[in-house]
Amino acid sequence: MTDYASLQLYSWPTPNGQKIHIMLEETGLPYKVNPIDIGKGAQFESGFLRISPNNKIPALVDMDGPASRELAIFESGAILFYLAEQSGKFLSNEPAPRSWALQWLFFQVGSVGPMLGQAHHFRVYADEKIPYAVDRYTNEANRLYRIMDERLSAVPYFAGPDYSIADIAIYPWTLSHEKQGVDIDDYPKLREWQKTVGNRPAVKRGMDVLIDQRREMSAEDKKVLFGQR
Repeated sequence: MTDYASLQLYSWPTPNGQKIHIMLEETGLPYKVNPIDIGKGAQFESGFLRISPNNKIPALVDMDGPASRELAIFESGAILFYLAEQSGKFLSNEPAPRSWALQWLFFQVGSVGPMLGQAHHFRVYADEKIPYAVDRYTNEANRLYRIMDERLSAVPYFAGPDYSIADIAIYPWTLSHEKQGVDIDDYPKLREWQKTVGNRPAVKRGMDVLIDQRREMSAEDKKVLFGQR
């Protein structure tokens, strides 16, 4: 992280933000992080919406993008892919491991993030504990953990023998397993992988980005974050 860099990251210390924090630390690309306080509604400000029209963090602006033109990128999976292409790291050029990395990246974007997020929401944040919703998303969370554990029973990393953007994408989402209704000890291969990834120096640095900004959400913060304001 630096005071000035062509890569301007707009983020907050959530799993989707942490994916990009880790990737930038892993690649060594210089970047500046700009906090977007999602509990205070900063994601709805017009300046940010020009970068991220879906009002979600993270978003990245490459001030020196293709043809030396500014390029704004939203959606964390797209940002990971862009940074992998720019750095030449964590996404193989070999067809099979590249395909596996992208498949598991899309698995995270399409299933792990949305489903684990819903499990966390209905188990922890929702004012009314709706049994159907709690059971629905807790069961789905455990189904996804089982899929990941089975994959890691066959290979050390999601794309095969090598660490990739798929691992970077999935890792932060597994850290709140208790709040998702998951006992990580039920998934020993995933637990082992989690420790291996978590011990990487760049992962530790990435997880520390903006950590000092974190706080307990107030009732008003929750209304903003969950679309009631």
